[in-house]
Amino acid sequence: VTISGMQLVVTCPEGAKPGAVVKIRPPAALVFEVVVPQGIEPGFPFPLLADGVRVQVSCPRNAKPGMKIRFNLPKVLLQQNEEKASEVTKLRNSFDKDGWSRTIRVSDMKFQWVRLDSTGNIDTGTRFDSKNSAYVRDMEILDGDDASVHLCKGEISLIAANAQNAVIDSAVIDPNTGNEIISYADIAAAQIMDYEDKAQWFLDMCQRLSTHWEEGHIGLALRRDYLLYDSMNSVLSLPKDAFQKTWRFEFIGEAGLDAGGLTREWFQLVTEQLFDPDLGLWVQSEDNQMLMDINPASEWCCPDDHLRMFRFLGRVMGKAIFDGQLVSGHMIPTLYKYLLSWPVMFADLKDADEMLYNNLSKLLDMEPDTIEYLCLDFTVVEEAMGATQTIDLIPNGSDVETTAENLPEYLEANFMHRMLGRVKPQARELILGFLDVIPEALLSVFDYQELELLMCGLPNIDMEDWKANTEYTGTLLGCGMEHDVIRWWWEVVEEYDDEMKSRLLQFVTATSGVPSRGFGYLQGNDGNIMKFTIMGVEKEGFPQAHTCFNRIDFPMYKSKKDLKEKLTVAITMVSTGFDLE
Repeated sequence: VTISGMQLVVTCPEGAKPGAVVKIRPPAALVFEVVVPQGIEPGFPFPLLADGVRVQVSCPRNAKPGMKIRFNLPKVLLQQNEEKASEVTKLRNSFDKDGWSRTIRVSDMKFQWVRLDSTGNIDTGTRFDSKNSAYVRDMEILDGDDASVHLCKGEISLIAANAQNAVIDSAVIDPNTGNEIISYADIAAAQIMDYEDKAQWFLDMCQRLSTHWEEGHIGLALRRDYLLYDSMNSVLSLPKDAFQKTWRFEFIGEAGLDAGGLTREWFQLVTEQLFDPDLGLWVQSEDNQMLMDINPASEWCCPDDHLRMFRFLGRVMGKAIFDGQLVSGHMIPTLYKYLLSWPVMFADLKDADEMLYNNLSKLLDMEPDTIEYLCLDFTVVEEAMGATQTIDLIPNGSDVETTAENLPEYLEANFMHRMLGRVKPQARELILGFLDVIPEALLSVFDYQELELLMCGLPNIDMEDWKANTEYTGTLLGCGMEHDVIRWWWEVVEEYDDEMKSRLLQFVTATSGVPSRGFGYLQGNDGNIMKFTIMGVEKEGFPQAHTCFNRIDFPMYKSKKDLKEKLTVAITMVSTGFDLE
């Protein structure tokens, strides 16, 4: 018989006869047979594609490479319709080596990241590797809420992306009843959608989680002159279930009924003030003036309230995307990755602090026996508000000399400190506030570039302004629109939809944001005008971006088809960590 597209062999029950009606319950799992790959030892995990779904299974204790094994997979894992997958998803699925990929762990139905090596097997290496190691944000929620302000406590850290505890749920569970509200099948189906369908699905799921107006809503009466502090005190006093209710705003002393306009104004005004560098919570990124980074010295600027403000901002950002509102501030890519528990790698350090990245990279190129003569130890010296302090990167770091043998640990310690350590309290509160509103499983449908688009909106891109304010260097210096490569470039970009145009901007400038005055006011890492630049290079392969300079190094392709294919792969795979070389 065929049931829901599945061909099944059934046995006629005893006592049944031709013409009788019998009930058949399809199996909850399907049986797969696979050959254990070379290099896989008993008990080790390995990935495979089952009907287009990447899953992670463990090699049985009594098996060895070359043997055929059978295992069951829940049917729910295999309900993704590959025909409905977005072009981005299909492209990513076609790259299955040399990079990090999210899998579903069959043993407990948790999402987990794995790194696939050059043979397509799982890389189980644990020592720091500047090219391959990746880390994800881990948040341990501590017991005991502050009942007076409804704020939970937690500890944040970076852990190896392939650690056994580096997982997130694949379904949304009602904390009160334990019932499944949004299933793995719902989430898996959304993960392969294009961005616009994915964003609409997300809003639909938020509506499913929301409380009906008749069952409760929130009214906030605020003084416009004290908007930030009135809002912070009100929002931080709310229990978590209040974020699933409809909010309505009133500005004290002003006539007006909030039919949605005051809500949009509130999100805009509050996030503008919180991201304003003059407040002291955020600073412009050292390498991209359009992006905001957490100020390590925020405590000096707001000694009494800086952590409460970060918790407040996290809740506001979460409520904004829950309600389909926008946030007035673009953060550095790393922070979007932390919100999603998306892998960060040593290469991400280049976007956060290019000088430190270059200095650490030079150590990798030095002769091993010369490193100890640099007299480095496991400390860093930092300056805040005119005062300097020496910080141990590991316990008693000042007593540990850096040598060729412990260089990987030295690089890892510097990476950990720069990426999280120096702003750990602020990042902890920001993420805790965000997760007060949005379940982690629901966020798993987005990559970090899509999360920026969801928070800040798709940019309104003026193609003529973009063309007029693009510079050409390298082998394209002095060339105009009559050059084949330049002409093909703009034809391809204009063929892209809004999502792909935004991803291209993110690839080259690190953000989807466009200056309010247009492309002519793009800034570089030094704060000066640095226009979008296409640099022609005499090499084969994929384009390479330099976000500090708003520049893309672009090979001189021989056809428009090759150009489009390589450019599309580059801007699509940038978020995965796959090696395109």
